[in-house]
Amino acid sequence: MAEKPGWQGRFYEDFEVGDVYRHPLGRTVLPVDNSWFTLLTQNTAPIHFDRHYAEQTEFGQPLVDSTFTVALVTGQSVTDISQNVFANLGWDEIRLPAPVFEGDTIYSQSEVLSVRESESRPTMGIVQVKTTGYNQDGKVVITFKRTLMVFKRGHAPQIARLSPES
Repeated sequence: MAEKPGWQGRFYEDFEVGDVYRHPLGRTVLPVDNSWFTLLTQNTAPIHFDRHYAEQTEFGQPLVDSTFTVALVTGQSVTDISQNVFANLGWDEIRLPAPVFEGDTIYSQSEVLSVRESESRPTMGIVQVKTTGYNQDGKVVITFKRTLMVFKRGHAPQIARLSPES
């Protein structure tokens, strides 16, 4: 039987301005995700973890912590955008045009905005993307630009791969 390599992620040379990647996995936000993340990050806003309080707001239910939404949508993009990242350089222009609620399923996609060689690290390049997250109804819930430093092909650290005989 022939062994076929799995997806290794994109390297700097694979990015072209205008490319759009629809990230393959959606994720349903569970109540435990929201309360755990909110309390883990010491966010004391009761709209995220106190259902009785949240029911008295115009939303009538808990809002998902917006920093969870940033983390989730960033994570969804890793397989396509930053599997071979050296460093995230920044998130800019984060916008949250619609709320995320417990039970929503979030999907995302990213568009490559710019690609350039790194001036300080010849084995890497700088890529900027715009990532958009949307819910199960297609409503945009988050957008942001992310700039990252990505390894060029042949320069990323090697991931240990165990053989079946190991």
